Amino acid sequence: MALDKNQIAMRIAREIKDGNYVNLGIGIPTLVANFIPEGIEVTLQSENGMLGMGPFPTLETVDADLINAGKQTITYLPGASFFDSATSFAMIRGGHVDVTILGAFEVSEKGDIASWKVPGKLIKGMGGAMDLVASAKNIIVAMQHTNKEGQSKLLKECTLPLTGVGCVKRIVSDLAVLDVTDKGFKLLERAPGVSVEQIQKATEGTLIVEGDIPEIQF
Repeated sequence: MALDKNQIAMRIAREIKDGNYVNLGIGIPTLVANFIPEGIEVTLQSENGMLGMGPFPTLETVDADLINAGKQTITYLPGASFFDSATSFAMIRGGHVDVTILGAFEVSEKGDIASWKVPGKLIKGMGGAMDLVASAKNIIVAMQHTNKEGQSKLLKECTLPLTGVGCVKRIVSDLAVLDVTDKGFKLLERAPGVSVEQIQKATEGTLIVEGDIPEIQF
């Protein structure tokens, strides 16, 4: 069975280390806030001007004035701070974000990412993704392995306008966990019940398979 969005976020949350400053992109990445492992201290940053985000609110705790970059209502943790966009991007461009977790339309086997524009579709702007992929120390992508037509989104070369070049380190899709290497996508884990053959069929780019590939455990 392919992973659902919450399971993708849950698996990515394991990549976060104690003391990390982390930026969560819109879409699946925002769900990671709900699955931060117990026993570690992580500071979540939102480029619209907040440091110290917490998990999504319940109906009883929702505050319409508190939103993330994706305009979703959020909570904040003790010690959180609020600031203007210029200060937020100074943090990002200054290299103070350890991990950036983004969604993507496409990722190439070289680690290029296309995440901000589909030609012919109206968009409000590129947001902060280009700054984030140029500045963060570790970039993890959360995505569906294929599009609605069943075509691979893990490609030899991206076909959509690029957000960043050679920057993606790891991908967690609904089918697999993969690292970007100089030889292609290296398969690390597979979704429960999903075969290596299914992942290979869904991956246009070079897929490296070494030894037995374990299933993702939850």
